[in-house]
Amino acid sequence: MEITHILIDDANPAHRELSIYRTGEINRVRLTDNDYRTYGTLEISAHNHTALFHFDIVESLNELPFISETGHGLDSWDEAFLHHSQLEKMLSILREAEQKIDPEKQEKALLGWHGTPAAAAYWRTIDPQEFLSFLDKLITFVSETIEGNYDLEFIL
Repeated sequence: MEITHILIDDANPAHRELSIYRTGEINRVRLTDNDYRTYGTLEISAHNHTALFHFDIVESLNELPFISETGHGLDSWDEAFLHHSQLEKMLSILREAEQKIDPEKQEKALLGWHGTPAAAAYWRTIDPQEFLSFLDKLITFVSETIEGNYDLEFIL
């Protein structure tokens, strides 16, 4: 069986329609608010969404006690909350992960595959510089969240 390898291109509208094309966001919230309100948002591009999983950052963050409807913690296709008391630990995990990423090594991540109607594997190239820039923004976002005594909501 011949497998077609498809490299995801963010500029291709057909690729953005694929179910494996995932983006997300992280919102500043207050779990004690009576109504849902956000106090700031950090968008997660499809590239950075893939990289968060590829570099095992989501898995490492699951050491923390996330609150989620499914009870699976921080996971794709779910909404999860993290109490402000856990944000210092989150920063430590992010900084540790940042040190493990080689800024010169481009990587490829397998996003998914199917066998029918034709065998295809979907890949994404991960630019380490782009992802490290996102991690820096995330660390700043979390630091500012700590200063404001906010909690975080993850929509992955």
